[in-house]
Amino acid sequence: MAKSAQKKARSVTLDATGQYYREMNTEVRELARDGCDEIVLDGINGQRYIADGLVEKVRIVINGVPGNDLGAFMDGPTVIVNDNAQDGVGNTMNSGKIVIRGHAGDVIGYGMRGGKVFVKGNVGYRVGIHMKSYQDQVPIVVAGGRAGDFFGEYMAGGLLVLLGLGDGEGAVAGNYLGTGMHGGTIYVRGEITEHQLGSEVREFPLCADDVKMLADLLAEFASDVEVDLSGVEPDQFKKLQPFSHRPYGNLYCY
Repeated sequence: MAKSAQKKARSVTLDATGQYYREMNTEVRELARDGCDEIVLDGINGQRYIADGLVEKVRIVINGVPGNDLGAFMDGPTVIVNDNAQDGVGNTMNSGKIVIRGHAGDVIGYGMRGGKVFVKGNVGYRVGIHMKSYQDQVPIVVAGGRAGDFFGEYMAGGLLVLLGLGDGEGAVAGNYLGTGMHGGTIYVRGEITEHQLGSEVREFPLCADDVKMLADLLAEFASDVEVDLSGVEPDQFKKLQPFSHRPYGNLYCY
């Protein structure tokens, strides 16, 4: 009689305390290729390049603060960070999901082409820079707190959502919001003044599709980052889009 094709789920825990990042990432890649379903990394303290380039549908749980370029070029895994994260999360990410249950640094989602990045807290500068969509691939970054300058800089596609939660003071986003943006959509919950916007961006009214999409996305975000969003409604968001898909046309001859 043929053996069952069903694979038994397997979870492996690695203690990465003081471990050099290359050695640790080699172990993670080998476990993922071997069919491991879940990899738990304890004692993480700044190790870089975790989950970079992985294509397996593995779940990686990180206890500690990962270093730069978490999930760069990632194409499938789900990564859960039970703390903060440094810069470059989701750099050129293609698919999968990264959930950060703390704050994250600069250039989150740089050149991101697909998948989702959820950050419970604040994010730094140049989040979503050069994000792009292709066919049915739509990259999404959601941050629960506030963002620094150049949020959505040079966006060519995808979605950025900023909730403005938390106890921080000042504007929900910094200056130069959407500078150079020529595709995609930014949704911001909170007050935005005209002087904060890049010259290529305008506010547009929400439509029924926006409201439904935001409601579904907020429910998913709340579940993943473990936050209560009972007071957050889709109609509280401002919708920002470029008013031209060729913002620099007057700088060239053709």
